[in-house]
Amino acid sequence: MKRIFFFLLLLAATQTFAQQNPVLTGWYADPEGIKYGNTYWIFPTYSARYEDQIFMDAFSSTDLVNWKKHPRIIDTSAVKWAKKAMWAPAVLQKGKRFYLFFGANDIHPGEVGGIGVAVAKKPEGPYKDLLGHPLIDTIVNGAQPIDQYVFKDKDGSYYMYYGGWGHCNVVKLKSDFSGIEPMPDGTLYKEITPKNYVEGPYMFRRGNKYYFMWSEGGWTGPDYKVAYAMADSPMGPFTRLSTVLEQDPKVATGAGHHSVIHSKKDDKYYIVYHRRPLDQKGANSRVVCLDEMFFDKEGHILPVKMTFSWKAK
Repeated sequence: MKRIFFFLLLLAATQTFAQQNPVLTGWYADPEGIKYGNTYWIFPTYSARYEDQIFMDAFSSTDLVNWKKHPRIIDTSAVKWAKKAMWAPAVLQKGKRFYLFFGANDIHPGEVGGIGVAVAKKPEGPYKDLLGHPLIDTIVNGAQPIDQYVFKDKDGSYYMYYGGWGHCNVVKLKSDFSGIEPMPDGTLYKEITPKNYVEGPYMFRRGNKYYFMWSEGGWTGPDYKVAYAMADSPMGPFTRLSTVLEQDPKVATGAGHHSVIHSKKDDKYYIVYHRRPLDQKGANSRVVCLDEMFFDKEGHILPVKMTFSWKAK
């Protein structure tokens, strides 16, 4: 009997489980993935009409297979200036607090909205507006203030990459996230738009290289995709290298607006993204998926093959 018990324990410790795509139930997009401690988190956009995008949900998992939903971690009742189109959360932990950056209102020149920041004591919130007004509310260098990603560099500096309408800016954030501050050359907004950039910027560092990623094509169409560049500095310059993720006629279309989870414990990288099922044509019919991402010997990102299922240990 004891042998059977210990065998079952050993089996449970070594067993692999099938991770299914999509990982979340329902229409979601623009996922921000991160690992806090031993728990994986996904913070997506609720994929619906702009007028219905007035809240955000979060999802957590310890095994990449079973995901727990944390509903309405933030909504427009906590952000008085946000009325619709709450998009593309970007999250990070600093000290004992958790910060969620988001776009709201799909602003155009002269309108109220832009990129905001909220704070909470736990990853699942509830999040409250940190500033009472947008962090960035103007259109600079042609970049609509949406699709922000906040990157912490090795020297402790925080940079935010953002921008729609085919333009991407980077700004340096104040240490308390209350605003932006000049970079060493005095620049407040630096445009770093690479070739074919549309939206959805993302940055990570691996070794001594900075990997800048973005989405190309039209978000409502089948040709949405993810491309990347590598540089020696978080400021670039960023020269497009290749496509990382794109549609697969056997799996899905519209694959893009991603993020990357790095599990330091086992040094694995996962790309979290949305795609459109083959039987769906609606603009907001998007689902969140997750696949492992690999590199070659030179550190280049290998093309990601979308899956319906893969083994997660």
